[in-house]
Amino acid sequence: MASKLQQLQGKACQATQFVTKHGTVYYKQLLEQNKQYIKEPATVETCNELAKQLFYTRLASIPGRTESFWKEFDYVKNMWKHRQELKVEDAGIAALFGLECFAWFCAGEIVGRGFTFTGYYP
Repeated sequence: MASKLQQLQGKACQATQFVTKHGTVYYKQLLEQNKQYIKEPATVETCNELAKQLFYTRLASIPGRTESFWKEFDYVKNMWKHRQELKVEDAGIAALFGLECFAWFCAGEIVGRGFTFTGYYP
């Protein structure tokens, strides 16, 4: 057990040295590649303005999203009315979609429990 701990410490030390040596170069390269997205001057007012722009842009996109939702809903209603013409492929896609929704629900439950499978821990 002690030898495994020594190996782990050695690897952690190597990783730390690598990050120390190459981290700043990577950071500068990343900033240089994405400088068109950096807003100058970086002040609280600028950040607040950007947050408001994002919020109101998202708010303005709600009518388009609502319209898309109702189109999808009408399509599903139409398919339900003509369900006798439904193909096996369409039913399979619907079943897979329901299974995916259930899987995301289960994943959300696991994350909500603090990544435990058996229950909640205090």
